[in-house]
Amino acid sequence: MKFKALALLSLVGLVGCAAYGVAPTQSPAITPVQNFDANRYLGKWYELGRIENSFERGMFKTTAQYSLNSDGSIKVVNSGYDPAKQKFRDATGKAKFVGSPNVGALKVSFFGPFYGGYNVVALDDQYQWAIVVGPNPNKYFWVLSRQPKLTKRLKDKALSVAKGLNVDAAKIIWVQQ
Repeated sequence: MKFKALALLSLVGLVGCAAYGVAPTQSPAITPVQNFDANRYLGKWYELGRIENSFERGMFKTTAQYSLNSDGSIKVVNSGYDPAKQKFRDATGKAKFVGSPNVGALKVSFFGPFYGGYNVVALDDQYQWAIVVGPNPNKYFWVLSRQPKLTKRLKDKALSVAKGLNVDAAKIIWVQQ
């Protein structure tokens, strides 16, 4: 049941993007990282910052777990604590590369054939943190880390990337882990 509710919320968000003329994949203004290595990206990530959105509203202790599917796509399991429901929720989806697997431009679906853009726009050389945006960075912006603690260095980097994408930094919330 919780998956269906989260999937429905994801669908609403994607339909909203389509209604406003936003393509569900990468925008020309967004530059995904090059020399991307999906195998190094796999594993658990803590969401340390984001722009609040309908499908994560109010949630904390949010994580993303990535693993390889047998068809070469990437399994995505997002989870977090929903204080309104007083329990953890999760959603399972699938990510596929938009073009070359060496570029951090993917599309992700949590509900059937509906995909949204997932662009890794900044990534630590050691794959210890990543900054991800959707087709509209002012609506879909995430700061991910392998560690559950936000460092000043990572926060400064996230704010710098946000500025470069014309993201309103005041909209970024820092997630309690």
